[in-house]
Amino acid sequence: MTHRLCTLIVCVLFFAATGCSTSHEVEVKPVEIKPIHITIDVNVKVDKALDDFFGDIDEAAEELAKEQTTE
Repeated sequence: MTHRLCTLIVCVLFFAATGCSTSHEVEVKPVEIKPIHITIDVNVKVDKALDDFFGDIDEAAEELAKEQTTE
């Protein structure tokens, strides 16, 4: 009877030990980096139109400043 009991205990311990251990494998693939081409179109007409718009306001402000300093 003790032989069966010892065998049972050894089997239980074996299965408990193997059941608690886990292993995971992670496959790492090489990362491929490709060049990125970016095309930027700049609309210069809008910038010039804004300069003209604000240029008129700046000229008017300068004329008012000159008039106020001469008075």
